[in-house]
Amino acid sequence: MWISRSNRDGDQCCRRECSYRTPSPPPSPTLKDPWRKIPWGDKATDLQYVKDYEPENDDIKHVRILLYGPVGVGKSSFVNSVSNVLRGRMTTPALASATTSDKSFTTSYATHKIKKEGRGQSKTYYPFVFNDIMGLEKGGGVHPDDIKLALKGHVKDGYTFNPESPLVSEKNPGYNPHPSPEDKVHVLVCVLSANAAEIPDSVLKKMAEVRKLASDLGIPQMAIGTHIDAACPETEKDLKNVYKSKYIKRKVHDFSAAVGIPVNCIFPVKNYSNEIDIDDDVDSLILSALRKMLDFGDDFIDK
Repeated sequence: MWISRSNRDGDQCCRRECSYRTPSPPPSPTLKDPWRKIPWGDKATDLQYVKDYEPENDDIKHVRILLYGPVGVGKSSFVNSVSNVLRGRMTTPALASATTSDKSFTTSYATHKIKKEGRGQSKTYYPFVFNDIMGLEKGGGVHPDDIKLALKGHVKDGYTFNPESPLVSEKNPGYNPHPSPEDKVHVLVCVLSANAAEIPDSVLKKMAEVRKLASDLGIPQMAIGTHIDAACPETEKDLKNVYKSKYIKRKVHDFSAAVGIPVNCIFPVKNYSNEIDIDDDVDSLILSALRKMLDFGDDFIDK
């Protein structure tokens, strides 16, 4: 009886212990090792690379980088962020909206140059320019045909886009009938938000049209993923977690599957938004993407 009672008591204790056992912790949102390496703390190397850059082709004075993508992903903010990095302070060469909307804030074809040094007539600029374009909207936004014309250099700076009527006539004052090699786009960059909802099929269809023409023209393509801090708490806590974040890695692979751009041509970045001073970690990600834009553009114009 004593043995039997002891066994019963032991079984009851075991059941009580099991009922109070601490559950297993959830899996970590970050990887042990980064899935892509970046030289944190050494932005000076990339910064000097950009400052020393000159186009390989002597006949072309600047590489033209065209930014396109859905509405509100941060195309204009990226231009401003690049300017901030290179000038070492907050700048606003491109007007950007701080509010979220399903309508594009940018409505015209704008060329943005980044000042290098000097004042007045001695003012010089970096040998690359950004073209900001109206966003792709569900049922509206920039017409894919206008982006195709921009790729070929047929859209003049300042042209106001009309979603209902693409620029098709040479009689239109916004049409450039004889584009020079510098007017043409040398790198096409798709801008997407890591914190946005699923891209509508209608927008993906427009993006596919643009990508096909760029491919036919041999124009190199890459992508940047913005708003990585808002999309991932681990990255918001420490930007250096970006390449350890399982969520950001999954988003990059999702981007690749959705738009057809290889994973190694997609770069997560954080635009300057809340900051009022320069941040080395923000700069490192922006410079990493910018170097690849210049490398890809240089390879293209060298052909």
